[in-house]
Amino acid sequence: MNEERLRGLLMEGLSGQAGPYRTFLSELTPHLRAYLRRRLSSLPEEVEDLLQELLLAIHSKRHTYDSRQPLTAWVRAIARYKLIDFMRRRSRTDVWNDPLDELDPALACASSAASEAQYDMARLLRELPDRQRLPIQYVKLEGATVVDAANRAGMSESAVKVGIHRGLKALAQRIRRSE
Repeated sequence: MNEERLRGLLMEGLSGQAGPYRTFLSELTPHLRAYLRRRLSSLPEEVEDLLQELLLAIHSKRHTYDSRQPLTAWVRAIARYKLIDFMRRRSRTDVWNDPLDELDPALACASSAASEAQYDMARLLRELPDRQRLPIQYVKLEGATVVDAANRAGMSESAVKVGIHRGLKALAQRIRRSE
Protein backbone atom coordinates (compact mmCIF):
# COMPACT_ATOMS: atom_id res chain seq x y z
CA MET A 1 0.00 0.00 0.00
CA ASN A 2 1.28 3.41 -0.87
CA GLU A 3 0.47 5.94 1.86
CA GLU A 4 0.84 8.93 -0.46
CA ARG A 5 -1.31 7.39 -3.18
CA LEU A 6 -4.11 6.55 -0.75
CA ARG A 7 -3.84 9.96 0.87
CA GLY A 8 -4.10 11.61 -2.56
CA LEU A 9 -7.15 9.54 -3.45
CA LEU A 10 -8.82 10.40 -0.15
CA MET A 11 -8.08 14.11 -0.60
CA GLU A 12 -9.57 14.02 -4.10
CA GLY A 13 -12.59 12.23 -2.68
CA LEU A 14 -12.94 14.84 0.03
CA SER A 15 -13.00 17.51 -2.66
CA GLY A 16 -16.06 15.82 -4.17
CA GLN A 17 -14.59 13.42 -6.72
CA ALA A 18 -16.44 10.11 -6.42
CA GLY A 19 -14.12 8.04 -8.64
CA PRO A 20 -10.92 8.58 -6.62
CA TYR A 21 -12.84 8.06 -3.37
CA ARG A 22 -14.17 4.71 -4.63
CA THR A 23 -10.61 3.77 -5.60
CA PHE A 24 -9.39 4.81 -2.14
CA LEU A 25 -11.88 2.49 -0.45
CA SER A 26 -11.19 -0.34 -2.93
CA GLU A 27 -7.43 -0.17 -2.40
CA LEU A 28 -7.71 0.16 1.36
CA THR A 29 -10.13 -2.77 1.75
CA PRO A 30 -7.68 -5.68 1.21
CA HIS A 31 -5.30 -4.27 3.82
CA LEU A 32 -8.08 -3.85 6.35
CA ARG A 33 -9.41 -7.35 5.59
CA ALA A 34 -5.95 -8.88 6.17
CA TYR A 35 -5.60 -6.92 9.41
CA LEU A 36 -8.96 -8.19 10.67
CA ARG A 37 -8.34 -11.79 9.54
CA ARG A 38 -5.13 -11.94 11.54
CA ARG A 39 -6.81 -10.65 14.66
CA LEU A 40 -9.98 -12.67 14.33
CA SER A 41 -8.73 -15.96 12.90
CA SER A 42 -10.79 -17.85 15.47
CA LEU A 43 -13.90 -16.00 14.23
CA PRO A 44 -13.54 -15.86 10.43
CA GLU A 45 -17.28 -15.36 9.98
CA GLU A 46 -17.02 -12.00 11.76
CA VAL A 47 -14.34 -10.52 9.51
CA GLU A 48 -16.53 -9.34 6.63
CA ASP A 49 -19.16 -7.83 8.94
CA LEU A 50 -16.53 -6.00 10.92
CA LEU A 51 -14.82 -4.91 7.71
CA GLN A 52 -18.06 -3.32 6.55
CA GLU A 53 -18.45 -1.55 9.90
CA LEU A 54 -14.89 -0.31 9.62
CA LEU A 55 -15.39 0.99 6.07
CA LEU A 56 -18.59 2.73 7.14
CA ALA A 57 -16.77 4.32 10.07
CA ILE A 58 -14.00 5.54 7.76
CA HIS A 59 -16.62 6.94 5.40
CA SER A 60 -18.63 8.64 8.13
CA LYS A 61 -15.49 10.05 9.80
CA ARG A 62 -13.71 11.10 6.60
CA HIS A 63 -14.29 14.77 7.43
CA THR A 64 -12.14 14.36 10.57
CA TYR A 65 -9.01 13.42 8.64
CA ASP A 66 -6.30 16.04 9.14
CA SER A 67 -4.23 16.13 5.95
CA ARG A 68 -1.17 17.20 7.98
CA GLN A 69 -1.16 13.80 9.70
CA PRO A 70 -0.30 10.39 8.24
CA LEU A 71 -3.32 8.67 6.77
CA THR A 72 -2.25 5.36 8.28
CA ALA A 73 -2.43 6.75 11.81
CA TRP A 74 -5.96 7.96 11.20
CA VAL A 75 -7.05 4.62 9.70
CA ARG A 76 -5.27 2.74 12.47
CA ALA A 77 -7.09 4.68 15.18
CA ILE A 78 -10.48 3.99 13.60
CA ALA A 79 -9.62 0.30 13.16
CA ARG A 80 -8.52 0.05 16.77
CA TYR A 81 -11.75 1.65 18.02
CA LYS A 82 -13.86 -0.68 15.88
CA LEU A 83 -12.00 -3.71 17.22
CA ILE A 84 -12.47 -2.51 20.78
CA ASP A 85 -16.19 -1.98 20.12
CA PHE A 86 -16.37 -5.49 18.69
CA MET A 87 -14.67 -6.90 21.79
CA ARG A 88 -17.08 -5.08 24.07
CA ARG A 89 -20.03 -6.47 22.16
CA ARG A 90 -18.59 -9.98 22.31
CA SER A 91 -17.49 -9.61 25.95
CA ARG A 92 -14.62 -11.96 25.26
CA THR A 93 -10.90 -11.57 25.35
CA ASP A 94 -9.89 -14.83 23.71
CA VAL A 95 -10.66 -13.79 20.12
CA TRP A 96 -7.46 -11.77 19.67
CA ASN A 97 -4.45 -13.30 18.01
CA ASP A 98 -2.24 -10.20 18.03
CA PRO A 99 -1.95 -7.13 20.19
CA LEU A 100 -4.00 -4.16 19.01
CA ASP A 101 -0.89 -2.09 18.47
CA GLU A 102 0.48 -4.37 15.77
CA LEU A 103 -0.89 -3.44 12.40
CA ASP A 104 -0.38 -4.68 8.89
CA PRO A 105 3.03 -3.34 7.86
CA ALA A 106 1.29 -1.72 4.92
CA LEU A 107 -0.76 0.35 7.37
CA ALA A 108 2.10 1.10 9.75
CA CYS A 109 4.31 4.14 9.72
CA ALA A 110 7.26 5.16 11.84
CA SER A 111 5.44 7.93 13.63
CA SER A 112 2.08 6.18 13.94
CA ALA A 113 2.11 5.94 17.74
CA ALA A 114 2.71 9.66 18.12
CA SER A 115 0.20 10.45 15.39
CA GLU A 116 -2.40 8.18 16.98
CA ALA A 117 -1.90 9.87 20.32
CA GLN A 118 -2.23 13.27 18.69
CA TYR A 119 -5.40 12.15 16.89
CA ASP A 120 -6.86 10.77 20.13
CA MET A 121 -5.99 13.94 22.04
CA ALA A 122 -7.50 16.17 19.37
CA ARG A 123 -10.69 14.10 19.44
CA LEU A 124 -10.91 14.35 23.23
CA LEU A 125 -10.17 18.07 23.25
CA ARG A 126 -12.92 18.76 20.68
CA GLU A 127 -15.41 17.41 23.23
CA LEU A 128 -14.46 20.07 25.81
CA PRO A 129 -16.05 23.51 25.95
CA ASP A 130 -13.83 26.38 24.74
CA ARG A 131 -13.29 27.67 28.29
CA GLN A 132 -11.47 24.39 29.06
CA ARG A 133 -10.13 23.38 25.65
CA LEU A 134 -8.39 26.66 24.78
CA PRO A 135 -6.39 27.00 28.02
CA ILE A 136 -5.21 23.38 27.75
CA GLN A 137 -4.33 23.84 24.11
CA TYR A 138 -2.44 27.09 24.64
CA VAL A 139 -0.65 26.34 27.92
CA LYS A 140 -0.21 22.57 28.01
CA LEU A 141 0.14 21.75 24.32
CA GLU A 142 1.65 24.90 22.82
CA GLY A 143 3.68 25.97 25.87
CA ALA A 144 2.24 29.47 26.20
CA THR A 145 2.29 31.24 29.54
CA VAL A 146 -0.93 31.67 31.48
CA VAL A 147 -0.80 35.41 30.69
CA ASP A 148 -0.44 34.74 26.94
CA ALA A 149 -3.19 32.14 27.01
CA ALA A 150 -5.49 34.55 28.83
CA ASN A 151 -4.88 37.24 26.21
CA ARG A 152 -5.39 34.83 23.30
CA ALA A 153 -8.55 33.28 24.76
CA GLY A 154 -10.00 36.54 26.02
CA MET A 155 -10.12 35.20 29.57
CA SER A 156 -8.70 36.25 32.91
CA GLU A 157 -5.58 34.51 34.18
CA SER A 158 -7.53 32.83 36.97
CA ALA A 159 -10.14 31.62 34.45
CA VAL A 160 -7.32 30.06 32.40
CA LYS A 161 -5.99 28.24 35.48
CA VAL A 162 -9.47 27.03 36.42
CA GLY A 163 -10.12 26.00 32.81
CA ILE A 164 -6.94 23.95 32.72
CA HIS A 165 -7.75 22.26 36.03
CA ARG A 166 -11.36 21.46 35.11
CA GLY A 167 -10.47 20.48 31.55
CA LEU A 168 -7.75 18.06 32.63
CA LYS A 169 -10.12 16.58 35.17
CA ALA A 170 -12.80 16.13 32.48
CA LEU A 171 -10.27 14.56 30.10
CA ALA A 172 -9.13 12.11 32.79
CA GLN A 173 -12.73 11.07 33.44
CA ARG A 174 -13.37 10.51 29.72
CA ILE A 175 -10.21 8.47 29.37
CA ARG A 176 -11.14 6.33 32.38
CA ARG A 177 -14.63 5.74 30.93
CA SER A 178 -13.22 4.68 27.57
CA GLU A 179 -10.86 2.12 29.12
